[in-house]
Amino acid sequence: GSSWADLVRASMCALVLAASAATLYAAEGLRIVPLVRDDSVLVSFELTDGYTEEVRDAVRSGLKTTFTYTVELRQDVPAWVDRTIATSVVTNSVQYDNLTRRATLVRTMDGHLESSETTEDDSVIRRWMTTFQKMPLFGTTELEQNREYYVRVRATARPTNGSMLWPWGSGISGITKFTFLR
Repeated sequence: GSSWADLVRASMCALVLAASAATLYAAEGLRIVPLVRDDSVLVSFELTDGYTEEVRDAVRSGLKTTFTYTVELRQDVPAWVDRTIATSVVTNSVQYDNLTRRATLVRTMDGHLESSETTEDDSVIRRWMTTFQKMPLFGTTELEQNREYYVRVRATARPTNGSMLWPWGSGISGITKFTFLR
């Protein structure tokens, strides 16, 4: 009867609240700012707590460290499964050479070399691994005027080596919504 329906309804509400809390919690360590300019969706994001002292120590030990960001442009579809418009994968790695005391930084976007540089500066390494400014990741040709979209960023680190070394273990994700206006 109605008690079973009430139980199911209460369970569904609890699941929705739990999912919302998880999204809000995950988004705390990841700031995402989408910006529509001309025919592109420019995405800025920062993994605020990603380059911890443990990660820095692992880098300094010479261990190649890679942060992979999967960025999705998605359409909010009420009462249905949200539609993925496009996906872009940005991979940043750092390889520290203990002999020269220099780090080689490499960024690929969707498998293609985007840029690389070498540095001795920890703050440059931190910024390289965790901060992205106005990256033109997506076009606007498939976007519909006055529709709501969101950018979801999932970040993972390698090596994970199953320890508590990495600040977010298996990964962290966050979303930011925007309305496409023309």
